Amino acid sequence: MDINDEAKEIVQEIGAAINAAVGNSKEVADAIERLRDAGYEMELTLRLEIGLREHEGNTLDDDSEFELTDDDRRTLRSMKIRID
Repeated sequence: MDINDEAKEIVQEIGAAINAAVGNSKEVADAIERLRDAGYEMELTLRLEIGLREHEGNTLDDDSEFELTDDDRRTLRSMKIRID
């Protein structure tokens, strides 16, 4: 699927935001420090894959519900996103 320049820019912004979130994470910094204290240096490479598909025009109204799997919830929690 060909995507337009605006979508490409947004995808790049998402990647940059995720990179910044990991880079600014206190938990990540603490874990790296513990690894250094144990006598190791770390090289971290993250691979981000973003899959896109065209929006089908279906929207959720206020009465709509959607279901999250346990994996969905774990992923959102790891990104510090709460679903109430």
